[in-house]
Amino acid sequence: MSDRLHAALTRRRAWILVLALALCLPPFYLDAFWLRIGLFSMAAAIGAIGLALLSGTAGQLSLGHAFFLAVGAYGYAYFAGDPGAGLPPVVAAVLAVLLAGAAGGLFSPVATRVKGIYLGIATLALVFLGHHVLLTADSVTGGFNGRSVPPLTVGGFSFAETDPELVVLGVPFGAEERLWFLGLALFALTWFTARGLLRGRPGRALAALRDSETAASVMGVDVARHRSAAFVVSSMYAGLAGVLLALAFRRVVPDYFSLILSVDYLAMIVIGGLGSVAGATAGAVFVTALPLLMTRYADQLPLVAAPGSAEGAVGPTEAARYLYGAAIVLVLLYAPDGLHGLARRARERLRRRRAGRGEAVPDPVPSPPQSAEAARAKEHTP
Repeated sequence: MSDRLHAALTRRRAWILVLALALCLPPFYLDAFWLRIGLFSMAAAIGAIGLALLSGTAGQLSLGHAFFLAVGAYGYAYFAGDPGAGLPPVVAAVLAVLLAGAAGGLFSPVATRVKGIYLGIATLALVFLGHHVLLTADSVTGGFNGRSVPPLTVGGFSFAETDPELVVLGVPFGAEERLWFLGLALFALTWFTARGLLRGRPGRALAALRDSETAASVMGVDVARHRSAAFVVSSMYAGLAGVLLALAFRRVVPDYFSLILSVDYLAMIVIGGLGSVAGATAGAVFVTALPLLMTRYADQLPLVAAPGSAEGAVGPTEAARYLYGAAIVLVLLYAPDGLHGLARRARERLRRRRAGRGEAVPDPVPSPPQSAEAARAKEHTP
C-alpha cells in the first residue's frame, strides 16, 4: 500500500511540474491580448479563491468583495505613488494587502453577528460606501478619473514596459510578459495557501460552521473567532487581487469596483463550485475571459454586435453576461457542485471504466481519518 501511495504522490507531483512548465510558456508564444486575458484571469482567480473560502467554505454570503479589491488597488496606487506615500512598490503592495485585511477586520464584528441574506445586505453597503469615497476623496483616489498606478520594481528589476529592456530567448519581454510571471507566482502562492487552509483544521472548522454553528460550538470551535478570521483572510486575498489588477490595468477608476464586480465574483464561485479552490479558478477564468473573447470576435458571432454599434443591438459584454447567467441557472439545476464537481465525477467514471476493462487504476491519495460530518463538508474541497 505504501508503494502505491508513493507512486500516486509521485504522479501528482509530476503532473504539477508539467502544468507549471506549461504555464511558463505563453509569454514566449502568445501576443499581448492573450496575455492580458491570462493576467486578468489570474487576478480574478485570486479574488475568487478568497470569496470561495468565505462563502463556499464558511457559508458567509458577501456582496462586498469589490470593496476589498478597491482597497487593495487604490492602497497600492497611493502607497507607491505621487501624490501619496512614495514608498517602495514592494512595501506598498504588502501594505495594500494588509490594509484590505484590516478593512475586513473592522467589518468582521458585523460578520459575527449576522449571517445569510442579512450579511449579504450588510456587505452590500460596503460597495456603495466605497464607491462614494472613491469619487469624493480626490486627494487620495483621483476622483472620477482615478489615478495612474506606479509599476512594480523588485531589486532594481521593473515590471514596466521598457525599463530595463529585456529579451529572453529572442522574445522581447514587455509589461505583459513580465507581469505574467508575477501573476503566476502570486496565484501559486494563493492556491497552495488556500488548499492548506482547507485541508487543515481551519478548513474543517469553517466547514463545520457552515453546516451547523451549534454543532461546531459543541465540538469546540470558536464560532466568532473563525468567522472573523475567514472574513479577514478573504479580504486579504481580495486585496492581493486588487494589487495585481491595478498593475495590469495601469490605471484604477472607481466605476470598475462596482456592485457588478461583486456579482461577477459570486458567479465565479457558483459556476466553479462552492468551497473549491480549483472550481473558483475555473469559474474565474470563464467569467473573466468570456466577455473579452466575445469583444474580440464579435464580428464573427451571430446575434452579437461589435462594440459601438447601433442602439438596440446586444453588445459582447451584455451577451457574455447572458451566457454566464444561463450557466449559473444550469449549474444550480443540474450540477450544484459546479465545474469542479463535474470534473470529479468524470474522473470517477473514467476510473470505473478502466477498472472494468481490467486496467491498473492508481489508488487515490488517501486523506487522514476524520468524522463523518467533516468528511461530508469537505466534499467540495479539491
